[in-house]
Amino acid sequence: MTGKVAVVTGAGSGIGRRAAIALGEQGWNVVLAARRVETLEETAADGAFKAGNCMVHPADVSKPEEVDRLFEAVSARYGRLDLLFNNAGIFYTKPVEEIEPADWERSMAVNLNGAFYCAQAAFRQMKSQQPRGGRIINNGSVSAHVPRPHATPYTVAKHAITGLTKSLSLEGRAYDIACGQIDIGNAASPMTEAMPKGVLQADGTLKREPTMDIANVAQAILFMTALPLEANVQFMTVMATAMPYIGRG
Repeated sequence: MTGKVAVVTGAGSGIGRRAAIALGEQGWNVVLAARRVETLEETAADGAFKAGNCMVHPADVSKPEEVDRLFEAVSARYGRLDLLFNNAGIFYTKPVEEIEPADWERSMAVNLNGAFYCAQAAFRQMKSQQPRGGRIINNGSVSAHVPRPHATPYTVAKHAITGLTKSLSLEGRAYDIACGQIDIGNAASPMTEAMPKGVLQADGTLKREPTMDIANVAQAILFMTALPLEANVQFMTVMATAMPYIGRG
C-alpha cells in the first residue's frame, strides 16, 4: 500500500484516529482532517507516522468552502487520492419533541451534508486523476438500520448515508470508484463511554451495553481497503457481539 493516499475525516479521536493510525502502519499517506488542530496533532504524533506519511489539515466538513480547501491541499501535496474514509460525525440525545431547529440543522450539517461534501470532492478527484478511480468508505453506524431512543436526527442522517453510499456506488462504476459502507456498533470510543454505565433502551429501561475494542473496526476498514477496485464490500456491519442490535426494540 506504500504511496497510496487516504483522507480520514474525524481523525482527531475515536474511530477516525484508530483508522488513520492503522492506515499509516500499512504505509498509506494519510491526510488527517477534523475541526481541532490539537487533536489532529495528537493523532499525527503516533509512531505510525514517523516516516512523515501524514498531513494535518483542520477542516469543518459542514462548510463546503473548508472541504474544498482540504481536497485542494491533498491534490497539491500528493497529486491524487485513493481513499476517503468519511467518518466525521456528532451524536446527542433528546426526545423528539425537545429537538430545537438548531439541533436538527447541526446534526444534518455534519452527519449528512459534511459526508456529501467530502464524497463529492473525493469523487471529482478520483474521476479526473490518472490512473483514475479510488475508494470511498462511509461510516454508517448501526443507526443506519435501527434507531436508538431519543436519537432522531442522528438516525435520519445515517439512514440517508445509506442512500448516499448506493448512489456513489452506482455513479462510480463508470470511473473505477468503489463506494462501501461500514456500520459500526458499540466500538469503545468517546462516543460510547456511557454504554457500560447504562443507556436508555426501547422499553424505557436503562441497561448496560457491551462494547468492543475499536481495533476491530480498524481491521475491518483495512480489509475493505485491501481489495482491488474491481471488488467492493458494499455494506459491512461490525459490532460488539452481545449488543442489543438484532431484536432491538
